[in-house]
Amino acid sequence: MIFAHISIRTSNMDRSIDFYTRIMGLKLLRRVEIPQNNAEIAFLQDAKGKGAKLELTFYRNQKEFLQADYENRLFDHLAFEVPDMEKIMNVLRKEKVTITDEPFKLGPTESLIAFIEDPDGTLIELIERK
Repeated sequence: MIFAHISIRTSNMDRSIDFYTRIMGLKLLRRVEIPQNNAEIAFLQDAKGKGAKLELTFYRNQKEFLQADYENRLFDHLAFEVPDMEKIMNVLRKEKVTITDEPFKLGPTESLIAFIEDPDGTLIELIERK
C-alpha cells in the first residue's frame, strides 16, 4: 500500500486554498465539484511534487463547523518542513496567522519546531531540520 493523501474539512474553500498556496507554499493541483454529496474538493502538494498531498473538503450542507477544544480533538496536526523558521514565522506574524507555540527544540540536538493554526483551526507543525 502507498499512503496517498490526507483530507481535512474546510468552512471556506477559497480562503483555505489561499492560505495553503500563498502562505504555506503548496500548489493547487486540481479543484473538483462532487455533486453526489454537494461538496467540493481540492488537492494541493508542495511545488516540487515530493511531499504528501493535502485534500481540502468543503461540504455545502454542513450546518456547523466547530473545531473541538485541543484536548478533545481526534485529528492532531499536519506537519510541514520549512527551510528557515525565522523567515516563515515573520511571514505568519505579518499575515496574522494564529501561532499556538513559538519555535522551540525538544532537546539540544533536535529540530526546531513551532505550531500554528490554519483558518479553520487545524493545527500545523512547522519543522526546521538542522
